[in-house]
Amino acid sequence: MIDYSMKALNADELTFKVNHIQIAPNERFEIKPFFSRRIQTSKEDPKINLVILECKIESTKEEPKPFDIVARLVGVFEVNNMNTDEDRRIFAINATETMFPYLRAAVTNMTCAALVNPPLYLPVISGATLFPDDRKGKYTINFDSDTVN
Repeated sequence: MIDYSMKALNADELTFKVNHIQIAPNERFEIKPFFSRRIQTSKEDPKINLVILECKIESTKEEPKPFDIVARLVGVFEVNNMNTDEDRRIFAINATETMFPYLRAAVTNMTCAALVNPPLYLPVISGATLFPDDRKGKYTINFDSDTVN
């Protein structure tokens, strides 16, 4: 049975940029966050896995937004008994569930500090439903062994 614990959590990138766009009174913007997740395994100690969870909101010409945000967190997990694809899927989902509240808080805190009114609150969602492939029984992780030393 897979066993894991989060040993550390760090902010790899937290950026907020105001986009100076013309806003009509009472105009609303559709804010569509883009989420990504990547998992990297240490070469020196295969029990150590980094989980990189990211939220991006970027303005485009077609879909302008009043601000751009990048919030990327890195969780360091010690994982034991992760031998099968199903173990990797379970770990990816549970690590996402563990880290997502911190990602939500980072986005909210950035928009509060930038005096966005009202601040942006990401929805409370399960890590098992954040990525569409997880809902279908697959997983959207990228186990990369070429990374951490």
